[in-house]
Amino acid sequence: MIRRAPLFAALFAALFAAAAFAARGEGAAANAANGEAERSGPVAVAPEEVDASIERGLAFLAASMNPDGTYPRRHGSGGAVTSLAGMAFLAKGFLPGPGRYGSTLERAVDCVLDRAGPDGFLGDAEGGNGRMYAHSICTLFLSEVSGMVDPERQKRIDAVLPGAVKILLDAQNVPKNAQFEGGWRYQRDSTDSDMSCTGWALMALRSSRLNGGDVPPEAIARAVEFVKRQQNLDDGSFRYQGRNGSCPLTLTGAGILCLELCGRHNDPSALHATRRLLEIYTDLGKREGNRCYGLYYTSQGLFQTGGEAWKEFENWMYSTWMPRQHPDGSWREEEDSPAYNTAMMVLAFAVPYRQLPIYQRDETVDED
Repeated sequence: MIRRAPLFAALFAALFAAAAFAARGEGAAANAANGEAERSGPVAVAPEEVDASIERGLAFLAASMNPDGTYPRRHGSGGAVTSLAGMAFLAKGFLPGPGRYGSTLERAVDCVLDRAGPDGFLGDAEGGNGRMYAHSICTLFLSEVSGMVDPERQKRIDAVLPGAVKILLDAQNVPKNAQFEGGWRYQRDSTDSDMSCTGWALMALRSSRLNGGDVPPEAIARAVEFVKRQQNLDDGSFRYQGRNGSCPLTLTGAGILCLELCGRHNDPSALHATRRLLEIYTDLGKREGNRCYGLYYTSQGLFQTGGEAWKEFENWMYSTWMPRQHPDGSWREEEDSPAYNTAMMVLAFAVPYRQLPIYQRDETVDED
């Protein structure tokens, strides 16, 4: 696997941020490499207030992590919540090793690696219908942090990741009917697929491919075709299973993100979905469940779309959700897992920093 060197990864992210945010001053690149990445764009909430909110969220995630890298309460021991928290730190520019939150990230890496089975499966600790969710999210985290860790941890990552990626490819290749072909579901041997599981699996494969992993381009293409089959052609929303399925509010952003990250920039399907999402995103604050999940995907998807769509949404996101942050830095919206909620909120808030490689578009990677 071609790995990102730690220094290259930090400098690439910093330089990318500096180029995008030039109007915010020459300190952006240096700050980004030290966990102080700068964000862009005019917002109703002052940028320093957004930064402070993110910092409080990260402080909560660091303080509430158990010594073994797990988290208390629901889903905290399965590896997925730890992976989301780890990516939240990476999203703000923090790195494993020396420096603030470096040891926290190292505990997260160790926790996820300790959950790997002999063949690289990372979902056994979660169990039930969360197994492939956990596997995909853990694989994504390990791929994103690869090249940023010390040599010993890198050896462990190199030993696990190829098997983890192969499991995703094998699960995609389980015979499925035409409706479900190209996607993923709850188990390794599932014969159907859904948009939610597929979103995480596709991001993990895309990250691995960007990192030099052995991911055939046709696997990405098949997954993209599955995603497009989940779009309601009338209103443009993406659905859980099929064009008339459920969860359009939480999954439309996922569909946009998958298309954008796989090089389908300004794809008519993504633009149609963006128009629909701009009509319904304020309903996220009224949902009974999956609010943080929906906000994460909406933020990521509309940021990739950019322009006025993102400006409109980010103003609403920060002004609506910052007041819901608790004094300890957490969000406690649902799922009986403050760590999960807080990690998802930080990832949604921090997307303008563009520190995670998976969210940096690279049109050249598919030019085989």
